[in-house]
Amino acid sequence: MSSAATESTQRLFFALWPTGAVRDAIDRFSRHEIRKRARRVPARNLHITLAFAGSVTAAVRDCLEAGADRIHAEPFDLQIDTVGFWPRPRIIWAGPARSPRAAWDLVRSLRELFLACELQPEARAWQPHITLARKAGQGPEVKQTGPIDWSIRDFCLVESVTEESGASYRILRRWPLVG
Repeated sequence: MSSAATESTQRLFFALWPTGAVRDAIDRFSRHEIRKRARRVPARNLHITLAFAGSVTAAVRDCLEAGADRIHAEPFDLQIDTVGFWPRPRIIWAGPARSPRAAWDLVRSLRELFLACELQPEARAWQPHITLARKAGQGPEVKQTGPIDWSIRDFCLVESVTEESGASYRILRRWPLVG
């Protein structure tokens, strides 16, 4: 058996990770909006994915981390002011109606990093959202809601581990956003 076939991997993604009051506000909103319609995402797992790498080797992780060290992106603010439902994956989500240019620039930089690390970036346009619930039978129509203000000052590399109880996420590293 080749060493490549036995090399361990980690399932990784870059994300915006709320802390403190923002996470609590999103969780309160989630409880109110979803009630018993679906299986809610635990508050500790709430985030916005910037770029999903998938299962990668240690060498690719090293490449991603080294590349993220060189990303210069500006801090920005988001307003989580929209809630909706995607029927095909059966997900209830919340997100910003508008995202600032700095958010798009960060995503573009991460997609370029993926290419440099020989990963295929997502082909479809980035849709900033927080998954509130999975396996929803139905959800709300897309609608505006009272905003949750979120000041984004860093981004992180996260490992996703699938467990019996669902996905568990572990932040591996954070990078500050400085203009």
